[in-house]
This record gives sequence, C-alpha cells and structure tokens, in this order.
Amino acid sequence: MRRSFMRFLGLALGAAGVLTTACSPALSAEKKDFKIAWSIYAGWMPWGYAADSGLMKKWADKYGIKVDIVQINDYVESINQYTAGKFDGCVMTNMDALTIPAAGGVDSTSLIVGDFSNGNDGIVLKKGKTIADLKGRKVNLVEFSVSHYLLARALDSVKLKEKAVTTVNTSDADIVSVFSSTADVNAVVTWNPQLSEVKKVKDATEVFDSSKIPGEIIDLMVVNSNTLKDNPALGKALVGVWYDIMKLMTSNTPEGNAVVEAMAKASGTDLDGYKSQLATTKMFYTPADAVAFAAGAQLPKTMDLVRTFSFEHGLLGEGAKTKDAVGIAFPDGSSLGDAKNIKLRFNADFMKSAADGKL
Repeated sequence: MRRSFMRFLGLALGAAGVLTTACSPALSAEKKDFKIAWSIYAGWMPWGYAADSGLMKKWADKYGIKVDIVQINDYVESINQYTAGKFDGCVMTNMDALTIPAAGGVDSTSLIVGDFSNGNDGIVLKKGKTIADLKGRKVNLVEFSVSHYLLARALDSVKLKEKAVTTVNTSDADIVSVFSSTADVNAVVTWNPQLSEVKKVKDATEVFDSSKIPGEIIDLMVVNSNTLKDNPALGKALVGVWYDIMKLMTSNTPEGNAVVEAMAKASGTDLDGYKSQLATTKMFYTPADAVAFAAGAQLPKTMDLVRTFSFEHGLLGEGAKTKDAVGIAFPDGSSLGDAKNIKLRFNADFMKSAADGKL
C-alpha cells in the first residue's frame, strides 16, 4: 500500500511538473506561516510537546513567524502530505526521505538529525531463535519501509538472500494484533512501541534489532529545501525549540522530569515504558553531537547502503536506471549520485549555530 501510493504520487505529480510548482510550498518565497507534520515515535515526541507547551510559539515569535505543528496519526500519510506540498516540513527516517519526497522530485533538507534507532526496530519470531530460522518463512512488515531494510541487513549478516523469505505487507497499526492472534503469522519486523508489544507474545524471540546496524536508521526533521532557503527563520525556530527541549529532557530537574512524563502520556505509555523506548533510541541531545554525526564519515556510507537497497526495490522511481538517479548532498560539500539532481540534502548549519549559541 505504501509503495504503490508513494510511487503513484511521485511519478504522477512529478510527470505533471507540479511537485516543484503549484503543489509545493517551494515557490512561496518569503512567508510567515508554516506547517510541520509529525507522528508518534519515541524520538519525535518532543515535537508534540513543543506545540502543547507553547515553546514552539515562543521561538516562532522570536523570528516573527507562525509555526503550526500538526500530529498525523499515520506516519506514511504524513510524508505523503509533505511530498504533496501540504506541509513545509515533516519528521521521517533517512530512507523514507530518499524514497518518497526526494525520489518524487521534492528537494528536501535534513534540518535536524534527532536520533538513530539503537534497538527500537527489531525482528521477532515465534518458535525461532536465530536469524537463520527466518529461512522459508512469511515475514509480516511494512514493505519497503525501514523494517524491510532491517530485514535485508539481517539476512545479509547470515549470507541469506531476500528470496529466502516471503514478505507480507502489514500496516504498523495491525501488526501487533496479527502476530498475537494469528497462528500462522510467526515472523514480524516492526518498531516501537509495537515492537515492545510483539516481544511479549508467547514463544516470541527477538532475533535481530537495529543496534546491530547502529547509525543506519536515522530519524530526521525534513523541510522543503526551497522554503528553507527563502525562509531561514523557519530553520532557526525549529532548531531552537528542539534543543531547548533536549536541554529540559536531560536537566534532571522537576521541570525536566515533567516534560518527559508529558511525552510518555502523549505517546500512550507510562514513564517507565517511554524511558525504555528512549533507552533503545540514540538521541543526539546536544547540537554538537548532532553536527558531529551529520558531518561524519559514516553518513555517506550509510546512505550508499540505503540508496542501493532503495534502487534494488524500485523505490527511486520508474525512470531510475541506477542508484545514482537521485543525488544526495552532505555538509562537507560532497555528494552521492547525480550532482545535477540533488534532492536530499543533509544540512548541519542550523545545528552548528545552535551549538555555537548563535540562534
């Protein structure tokens, strides 16, 4: 479902030439009102708190703009709406940023590297103890998502090809009930909070998780590149509020503890449950750490793995003849792929300004 809709959106709108014109906020030039989409996930709960607490308004007021942060219950739908131009920014993973907006023709910038999954994504089996036990099984997951990528990396670690399994597309909303109540569903790949629930199922064993591929499933705040270029105030306000909340979360004060409790409640769990999810999320709590990661030598290597997987699964568009079809730019000026078709940019400038106290 996700793949077919994403490709229809990217190809149909892209062919019509509207992704970078009427459908996109890119040509709005300087403006004052912005909309940002987010969805429930441990590492993205600060965005909900930014809206509810008034901190987003505080930072927006500082730069004379308005930023409306909108929760979308369906993660993929939030990215589709961003790609269609209904939002100026959206939270998403590095792979989804490449395969949906970037592959669809929307020039997009990773403004904030918030975290990477360090155990928040996993593969769980019934009556199986190792990755090799996947051979010959049907595996339920959100096809062509980071779950699919994780499965491919896990199989590769034991020299198995993807054809050794059969994937069954299953929405993230249904995966817990399917695994817990359907006898012949015995292998799933998913992320938290669903992962913590499927691990509780009788005879279930987690055989692989994202901590085995650290730094590869990255959670980002992505904004339209042209909107950001014309409206740097948006970047400053988003980065400013983000690191204000990061400071609160790590302050070990009553106020900071109340912030984390509010996020736990908003995510549908208790404080211990939310903290357990944060424990498997490598948060970049300081802008300096985020800059170091974004500018590090590993990120281009990771994105090469991601684009290779994406091309092999037909996620870079019908016209993509090689994995170089979509260009990816990095903070040091280097790039992967077609330098004349850069559609995904990793920007460290705004995070660096936060690290230097210049916001």
